[in-house]
Amino acid sequence: MTTKLKIASDTENLRIVEKAIDDITASENISYTCYGKIMVSVMEAVNNAVVHGNKSQPGKFVDVSLKCEEDKLTVTIRDEGPGFVPNEIPDPTLPENIEKDSGRGVFLMKKLADEVRFSEKGNEVILEFNNISV
Repeated sequence: MTTKLKIASDTENLRIVEKAIDDITASENISYTCYGKIMVSVMEAVNNAVVHGNKSQPGKFVDVSLKCEEDKLTVTIRDEGPGFVPNEIPDPTLPENIEKDSGRGVFLMKKLADEVRFSEKGNEVILEFNNISV
């Protein structure tokens, strides 16, 4: 099963992605434990794409693809922004970064997904979740 979405860069549209995750996890019998990891990771990635990638510009869009095959879910999120260098994001667990308001999204994605890959340009992230079935 594959679901493809194109949402305008407005955080209100995160609800559309949330519903798509709900639908695919129900139809593919994804475990509750995996559901939580998927929801948090994907919502962080989509929020980052809207806010940081596209700067919440209404004329820009975020593409989201959810592909479930066998016991694996692959989610691809791409924005229209200039991209970023993932390795330059400060570690949010370091004492000097603990109280900063940003920088936790990529950290959470890496902790919750089984694999996280960024495009060379840095405007696309691929999240993979393995052993997702109940």
